[in-house]
Amino acid sequence: MASAIGNAARAAMARLAGLQFGALSTRIALLYAGLFALVLGLIVSLAVGGLARFGEASASRDLAANARVFDEILAARARQMGDQADVLAHDFGFREAVATADAATIASALTSLEDRVRSDMAFVVTLEGELLAADASGVPAPDTLWARLDEGGKRGIIRTDRGLALAAASPIEAPDLIGWLVIAQPLDRAELDRLVDLAPIALEAQVVEAARQPAWLRNAKADAVFERQENERLLYHVSNLAVLQDGIAPRLVLRHALEKSLSAYTELKVWLVLLAAGGIMLVLGLSWKVARSVTEPLQQLDEATRLIGEGREVSLNIATDDEIGRLAGSFNQMVAAIEERERQIIHVGLHDGLTGLPNRKLFTEQLANTLSRRRAGEQVMVAYIDLDDFKMVNDTLGHPAGDTLLRMVAGHLCEDLPDALIARLGGDEFAILIDGIGDKASLGNIADALQRSFERPLSINGQHAACGASIGIAMAPGDGEDGTTLMKNADLALYRAKHEGKSTYHFFEPSLDEAARQRRQLELDLRAAIKEGGFELNFQPLYSLAEKRLTGFEALIRWNHPTRGRVNPAEFIALAEETGLIIPIGEWVLREACHQASTWPDNVTVAVNVSPKQFTATGIVSTVLSALSSSGIAPARLELEITESIFIADIETTLATLHSLRNLGVKIALDDFGTGYSSLSYLRSFPFDKVKIDKSFVEDLGTSSSGHAMIRAITTLANALGMATLAEGVEDVAQFEVLEREGCQNIQGYLFSRPVPAGAVAAMLRDGAGYQRLLSA
Repeated sequence: MASAIGNAARAAMARLAGLQFGALSTRIALLYAGLFALVLGLIVSLAVGGLARFGEASASRDLAANARVFDEILAARARQMGDQADVLAHDFGFREAVATADAATIASALTSLEDRVRSDMAFVVTLEGELLAADASGVPAPDTLWARLDEGGKRGIIRTDRGLALAAASPIEAPDLIGWLVIAQPLDRAELDRLVDLAPIALEAQVVEAARQPAWLRNAKADAVFERQENERLLYHVSNLAVLQDGIAPRLVLRHALEKSLSAYTELKVWLVLLAAGGIMLVLGLSWKVARSVTEPLQQLDEATRLIGEGREVSLNIATDDEIGRLAGSFNQMVAAIEERERQIIHVGLHDGLTGLPNRKLFTEQLANTLSRRRAGEQVMVAYIDLDDFKMVNDTLGHPAGDTLLRMVAGHLCEDLPDALIARLGGDEFAILIDGIGDKASLGNIADALQRSFERPLSINGQHAACGASIGIAMAPGDGEDGTTLMKNADLALYRAKHEGKSTYHFFEPSLDEAARQRRQLELDLRAAIKEGGFELNFQPLYSLAEKRLTGFEALIRWNHPTRGRVNPAEFIALAEETGLIIPIGEWVLREACHQASTWPDNVTVAVNVSPKQFTATGIVSTVLSALSSSGIAPARLELEITESIFIADIETTLATLHSLRNLGVKIALDDFGTGYSSLSYLRSFPFDKVKIDKSFVEDLGTSSSGHAMIRAITTLANALGMATLAEGVEDVAQFEVLEREGCQNIQGYLFSRPVPAGAVAAMLRDGAGYQRLLSA
């Protein structure tokens, strides 16, 4: 019943939720009534369920208690019979009669005992196993009783021809044990019914031998209450009874019909249901009344809102100063502000929040409109602009300075190109749309004017900020007649402009589209090479002028393309940097270089270039540690070559990473020294192990008189700071002699050897190739 109430309440709530009633007051009243019905239904369900569980628990306790009472009653009756048997067993005359086998006296005494205790059976079992009784009919065989009696058993169940009986025994001693007096009382249906009448609950009792019980009852645990579903729910309790006879295992089985116990709670359940129904009706009425008082004023607001939806002007009269009156006033203010807010929303959706310029969406829409209005003989220019080195401004001056720079650039463009549509596409990218350009107009002059807009000097917080720009230009109708094509081609031209050098512009050419396709294909091939292991390492030897020997190798990656053959590293390394693929490539180079070095002598080092993107990515220290651990080489044999560009982004983080690598025992070399703006300051920031002199300085040794002085200055500075020096790109003996004379400690270049495959390293180490030829020359 309780489950039905809960289910009905939940079903009612589900139906209410799915209905759409016309009046708000109806929905409020039904909603509150439904919620109340749901809560009340749950409460009634829990209460009824609790009553059922309480009734079940009570019935179980009563049944267990009655089982204990039955056991106690049987034990008490057995003790009573035992006491009567003890009196006769200790009688001198009876003992003498048993000792002398006086059958008449024994029969008379046993008959008198049966009458006195209302027993239908009394007999004597002697030590020799003989049976003495007034009437031996129905008495069990003495040999089935003798063992239990000899063990000291005094009471228990025996089986007679008339059924099971409760028996008590008393030893007969004269003065030694000569036998046992046994008295029995039947446990028939009438006796069990008398016991059942004493129980406070309705139950049935049976004493059944285990062999005659069904399997489920025979396997039931003794002295425990359990439930079984037959035609109705029944509770059972099984007790093992003590026996005075071998070969029997009687059990007392009590059964109680559970429904009879639970029926006492039916009236209470009915009252609970009636109270719940009355409460629901009362709440429904009250909810309706309250809802009407709230919803009537809201109907006026509903009507006003409908009129606004039709585009009509509405103003509510404020008649009260309560919540409804204040709501009406707020409604009037809302109506007045809707139009202004709509204008603001449209502006925000179509303009850049930082510069106030149109965004990509508005630029695309205006471009499509301009192209649709273009007249014959007119051209439309679309220019994509990307600021050069804008990231450096953010990293060095901070993001607020970068935002200021973007606003200043936007202002300059608007001043210089008042008739053009200027948009910010995102980040440091801008787009410009210029229409109405005649067929004879000079497009180069227009592009130069665009470029000059970025040549103005900029000052942010008193600091000079350089702001060049790369520009890609596409023209309609020549480069495309729809906006999507024009914007794609302008982007391709911008890509070419950035690769040709900063602060320049480039017009779209059909070949750029093919170049972009090839670049995309090269990127796919590069990813496949990473996945399939398409790279290999070559090693260029490093020679020590001080030790007059080959001391190490620099690992250089090579890619043998399956169709294009050997790909120039300058081509695919730049692409890997742009796409981020340099990180997995760099990790492979590091692991493979360490693996190869593990096959070399312990005094030969390996140098590995680390790109800026790979260095700033998280995990460079763990990658180095993993490569060292897997290869087993000493950390001091690994030299990482970095360029000063890693310091541009975050000097503190860079220095922390360098110190972490140094703590591993790895050597750090500053590559391409002298080509940047701040090389000297970086030497002061971190104690590098080696400085690699850029090959441009080595090339100058044969063409510039200042080349000797530059080499001397670098080696002197490095020696003063405790850093070794290495010159790259040494190709002739004259360069070698100058470097040796000016104190350069290590040499690398084609003069000694080109990069060789990994398999040729062993032979080079064995005969000292390159350096020995130089000495012999």
